Amino acid sequence: MGRPTVRHDLVSRIREIENVFIPLSDGCRIAARLWMPDDAQEHPVPAILEYIPYRKRDFMRERDEPIHRYFAGHGYAAVRVDIRGSGDSDGILTDEYTVEEHRDAVELIEWIAGQPWCDGSVGMMGISWGGFNALQVAALRPPALKAVITLCSTDDRYADDAHYMGGCLLNENVQWGAILMTYNALPPDPTIVGERWREMWLQRLEHAVPFADLWARHPWRGAYWRHGSVCEDYEAIRCAVYAVGGWADGYSNAVPRLLSGLRCPRKGLIGPWAHNFPHNGRPGPSIGFLQEAVRWWDCWLRGRETGIMDEPIYRVWMQESIAPAPQYDERPGRWVAESRWPSPRIETRRLVLHPGKLEPEPSEPSETSEPSEPSETVAISFSSPQTTGVAAGEWCAFGADGEMPLDQRPDDGRSLVFDGEPLTERLEILGAPMVELELAADAPVATVAVRLNEVAPDGASTRVTYGLLNLTHRDGHERPSPLEPGRRYRVRVQLNDVAHAFSPGHQLRLAISSSYWPIAWPPPAAVRLTVYCGASDGAASLLELPVRPPDLGDAALRELGLPEVAPGSKHQPLRPLPFRRTVERDLTTDEVVYELSSDGGELGGHSLVRLDEIDMELGYRIVKRHRIGETEPLTAHTEILQQVEMRRGDWSVRVETKVRFAAEREHLHATTELVAHEGDRLVSRREWDERIPRKLF
Repeated sequence: MGRPTVRHDLVSRIREIENVFIPLSDGCRIAARLWMPDDAQEHPVPAILEYIPYRKRDFMRERDEPIHRYFAGHGYAAVRVDIRGSGDSDGILTDEYTVEEHRDAVELIEWIAGQPWCDGSVGMMGISWGGFNALQVAALRPPALKAVITLCSTDDRYADDAHYMGGCLLNENVQWGAILMTYNALPPDPTIVGERWREMWLQRLEHAVPFADLWARHPWRGAYWRHGSVCEDYEAIRCAVYAVGGWADGYSNAVPRLLSGLRCPRKGLIGPWAHNFPHNGRPGPSIGFLQEAVRWWDCWLRGRETGIMDEPIYRVWMQESIAPAPQYDERPGRWVAESRWPSPRIETRRLVLHPGKLEPEPSEPSETSEPSEPSETVAISFSSPQTTGVAAGEWCAFGADGEMPLDQRPDDGRSLVFDGEPLTERLEILGAPMVELELAADAPVATVAVRLNEVAPDGASTRVTYGLLNLTHRDGHERPSPLEPGRRYRVRVQLNDVAHAFSPGHQLRLAISSSYWPIAWPPPAAVRLTVYCGASDGAASLLELPVRPPDLGDAALRELGLPEVAPGSKHQPLRPLPFRRTVERDLTTDEVVYELSSDGGELGGHSLVRLDEIDMELGYRIVKRHRIGETEPLTAHTEILQQVEMRRGDWSVRVETKVRFAAEREHLHATTELVAHEGDRLVSRREWDERIPRKLF
């Protein structure tokens, strides 16, 4: 996979402003970095806002410049803002997507639209946090906001974010909470804010939030998660929305939901990528995303006929069969598209679960045929080892090595498995497979994990998609209720949306397990599930596949082009960054440990990058460790250790955090430590020791 082409022949000459403070009505100053055509004061242009807490000045500089310079070079003012309490902005950041964050954004858009270099039209774009709040701010309808591009985001903060999946607490919640806390504990740059930097830093440290604890205290879908979930009122969004995702990312499900729910002008695009911009997308192929974005902005901010709205509403990368591997440079496949979504072309194909087998649902008997007697259901009981899921890969991949799901055979062997016959012809699916299960559990709290795999003739098993359900959430996430042990329930488990082509000669495999670590936290006690299958009339358990028929129009789709970017700053590596991702089994304790380390061991390694433009050295190290025993869910334990350094001449700061979650029967035991140094002097040490009630998880 090649790097994007760096464009030095941009349409406009660019003026850059390293920092400007935008005053808000409450006196808070918000820090922004600007790029615009150098004649924008005389000839105002539309503006594009990116509004995130990820430090415009230093840590995100390398990412930001090639994007925002590209927009400025094509005649736009690009405005990159540090959210209140982050980077060089005043204030305190207390949580994700707060009312205050949204109120600030509305003021910022009004300020931008009123500047002499802006013609009054504003777009908003972002990936992840910036994709979330682009949708959330669009729902507030600030008059100047005409269009958004939202990447790797969600419309539903409970159902599809880093915190919960199917009502199951994700380990991603611990990791993301630890990372946000660490970055939020860094000071502003003294070069930008002056002598106030230390006062601002101490204020941030004093008000630091152990975010993972906060989010774990909201395990049900209540008012906390409804806030900022635009699915609560799709009608509120009236400006144009372009939703972009990747199949290897954790957030692709929102794209088809937005297309289905929104009534404003909209488009959707999903490629093979992880949590990254598509011009840097891995797995590839990457695309000319910035060219596509300029077409979108030209259409909605300038009123030009670019043809972008004449193209199909939903375009996706149809992934071909591939052998399982820890990473892929590229995923083989092709672009396909649908002109409507939900598409009336998608057909539902049902497969019935029989003992060890997936069989087609019986067709309706003809008037002349003798009706067959439905077969009896068969009850199959099983209890998965707690280590089931070690081959799952990351919940949200970022394009790094070792993130993809491995060969699923080890996890298949720990699961209840149903195999179809070898396919006689190609089978393409597009959408969210659904599994309907008739089941019972022997405990009041239980989890079911369902994977759809493709098994090659040599036995290799590739995960295609998966879904989780906390069975206490079987009737919804707002008011879960305990299971009655032994009682039969009929539940539906929706798997993640996917576009995948199964090859002839390969088999479909449905694998069902009662645990899925380290993706999700296990119930407080080991669970035995009983699945009822084998009824030929479909009364027991079945799989529904969204089958996509061939479309000759796919071959005529417009090319998305090769990736392009503008020039960026030079970053000088000073020390290498060791990187390890391992799974180890302790045969004396029967524990399995999944570990990611980017430091060479217990934060003892060294990695530094120098930014010559701002005379800054930056370092970041992380150790992530998930541990669990084979049979006992209360051995589940996660820890995230981080260290961040910033240096300029004699000035240096260092922030270290340790976040640990451990399972107990009635609680999760969460401990957090935050330590900050200026040079060799200890500035702050804060510790939290919390027991978070396990409310049916």
